Amino acid sequence: MRTRAATGPNGITEGVIWQQLLIFFFPILLGTFFQQMYNTADAIIVGKFVGKEALAAVGGATGTITNLVVGFFVGLSSGATVIIAQFFGAGEHRGVSRAVHTSMALALAFGVALTACGIALAPWALEAMGTPADVLPHATTYIRVYFAGITAVLVYNIGSGILRAVGDSKRPLYFLIVCCGVNIVLDILFVVGLNMGVFGAALATMISQVVSAVLVIVTLMRSGMSYRFEWKRMTFDPQILRRVLRIGLPAGVQSTMYSISNLIIQICINGFGTDVIAANTACGKIDGLVWMIYGAFGVSITTFVGQNFGARRMDRVRRSVRTCMAMAVGVNVALGALLLLAGRPLYSMFTDDPHVIDLGMQILWIVAPAYWTYAGIEILAGAVRGAGDSVRPMVMTCMGVCVLRVLWILTAVPLRPELSTVMLSYPISWVITSLLFIVYYRRGSWLKRCLGSA
Repeated sequence: MRTRAATGPNGITEGVIWQQLLIFFFPILLGTFFQQMYNTADAIIVGKFVGKEALAAVGGATGTITNLVVGFFVGLSSGATVIIAQFFGAGEHRGVSRAVHTSMALALAFGVALTACGIALAPWALEAMGTPADVLPHATTYIRVYFAGITAVLVYNIGSGILRAVGDSKRPLYFLIVCCGVNIVLDILFVVGLNMGVFGAALATMISQVVSAVLVIVTLMRSGMSYRFEWKRMTFDPQILRRVLRIGLPAGVQSTMYSISNLIIQICINGFGTDVIAANTACGKIDGLVWMIYGAFGVSITTFVGQNFGARRMDRVRRSVRTCMAMAVGVNVALGALLLLAGRPLYSMFTDDPHVIDLGMQILWIVAPAYWTYAGIEILAGAVRGAGDSVRPMVMTCMGVCVLRVLWILTAVPLRPELSTVMLSYPISWVITSLLFIVYYRRGSWLKRCLGSA
């Protein structure tokens, strides 16, 4: 049933674009910040109270593996977010409900499968990645506990995606503030108070993620709108599932390819020893703010384009992309400069080892000046995905980022086997892939194709 276009809680299909983008953006950014604080709190506390081997364990290879798995599902679930946003923008409330229940069924089924596979296979994967012997026991413990609670991670992500698709970016933020506080308190209790080491940090994170999943489920169950969740209605709607997979599967593959390329880079980094692994782990936490901002802009523009595409407001589609791109570039130019200035004090939060801090600054000076170049990838890919075009962004990203990084690692690093050579793979791939997206977006064929298939 199609009714008049719905504007949603934040008036995404109406109003001043830059204001509406910021209203939607800041809760997502803050929510992502508190989500990032889960692992950052683990890293700070175990780095200070357990040691650099434990710090390497909660990042490094474990971070690469969990990002690979969770990233695939988040990419896959983005198909549900786009479909729900388009249904909601078009006022098709029955379609919203069908998509909500199919998406939640997908999260639960995927989570159960991942728990079994992750607990069984993760130790083998850590060894295959060349994790140092002094890090391996800690990393194995951390990742097994993480996979034991991964269903909660997926349920929260799909639930918060549902809320954001209909324009509600505030309640996911509130949930994450609560759960981040729970995680920090439990980290201090388990690691510092009870001396449980890496296991305590992992357990604190798992409990916090369960809390976040419960909060989002209860919120959806209590909603009086079309996105209300009811357990008895949870099922796989074949038509909706096909649409979700058509958009989400390429995004999931793209995320997996990202993670695989980063896994190969991590293997190279592992070969430089524990100090470099620890420095890279800390750098990943420090520049996490950059990726939080890009992620928030990406979710914002995907939802904006999705709802306005569903409402057939093509003028707002184009203007919102231009506005979002300008914001993303400006913010990340400033942020890159700020991180370079404050790098050493930030690294000292994670470790007191001066060699690890020096290595971290070496990494930061290579990647930070190029952060702004990633805007062309995140914003334009999110925009065309919001209109329903997911395959071509996936191909461009996989070729421009993933394949190029692997080729760089296989060709340049053997010729100059230094940490700086490995890290240069990031800015080089960002620049080339952004140029590909700019050319593709400006040609405009993606919008005509999406309008023709809608």
